[in-house]
Amino acid sequence: MKNNIEIRSKHLSVIIPVYNEEESIPHLHTRIHKVLAEQPFSYEVLYIDDGSSDGTLQQLNRLVEQDPYVRVISFRRNFGQTAAMSAGVAYSRGEILVFMDGDLQNDPVDIPRLLEKLEEGYDVVSGWRKNRQDAQWSRKFPSMLANKLISQVTGVRLHDYGCTLKAYRYEVLRHVRLYGEMHRFIPAYAALAGAKVTEMVVDHHARQFGKSKYGISRVVRVILDLTTLKFLGSFGTKPLYAFGVTGLSSLSLGFGTGLYSLLRACLPGKKKGQRSALFPISLLFSSFGLLSLISGLIAEMLTRIYYEAQDKPTYVVKQVQPESSLRSPLPGERPQDPTESQHNGNREKTATR
Repeated sequence: MKNNIEIRSKHLSVIIPVYNEEESIPHLHTRIHKVLAEQPFSYEVLYIDDGSSDGTLQQLNRLVEQDPYVRVISFRRNFGQTAAMSAGVAYSRGEILVFMDGDLQNDPVDIPRLLEKLEEGYDVVSGWRKNRQDAQWSRKFPSMLANKLISQVTGVRLHDYGCTLKAYRYEVLRHVRLYGEMHRFIPAYAALAGAKVTEMVVDHHARQFGKSKYGISRVVRVILDLTTLKFLGSFGTKPLYAFGVTGLSSLSLGFGTGLYSLLRACLPGKKKGQRSALFPISLLFSSFGLLSLISGLIAEMLTRIYYEAQDKPTYVVKQVQPESSLRSPLPGERPQDPTESQHNGNREKTATR
């Protein structure tokens, strides 16, 4: 360890989630090997078999026997692309991680171009399938709407969130935890941690074998996952702000409605026995406001338990200058001050004398 950053044994890890891609794998690996064998850096190709039910795993095992640069992670069942990509990050050994699909639609020729763009000072380079070879209305049109919505909500402007072909520095992904169907939002998660994100046009080919694993039903999942991302990004460490604004607004509205109802009842000319719906409405708003505030306080306590129980920081350090030889403090231990260390050394010398 150096500066509390994990030392990686490879320069590049190419991570490929696959699910029922038996026919595509031999062609894909031939192309990947041809591109990477010409590069001067060390690399590995990591295939994540997401519980395939055809001969995909057998094809991958053959690659392991033939190519020492290949590693295979096989799931017991189909867990989804997000889980596969998360496993790829966990099992990778590269300083730079490149994700790509296993259906031959991404072109390995773009990998060196992604790395060149990364060297310009970026932490994330996202592929943009500008000339996408998919159906117009069932694939391209919904993706276009989703990309605009995601860019607007997250503030990270990308033309193609759905393109798997992306390059990351490992340091910006090491703290990212992915759940559900959140893989398409990885650039946004990285940006929340302070990563510098850009995109570049990449090639895209029509599918040669099999069929797509995605349908129009993913639109609902995208909206729900986007809601989660927005909440975690804006209020992940301060949930009371989200519930508090709603709660205080509702309480104010309830108080105002109740006061108006009371004044109306006290004014002259009010007919005896005439009832108003304003008072029950004020109670409704007030009750909702109190529940929102209580929910916010509970969420605030849970958030603090989450961070403190794991000794999880609420920040991400990019660099420490000058480099220190002091070890990282253990959980619950107060960080050591360099001047304190020097004083302790002086006291030891004095005691020896």
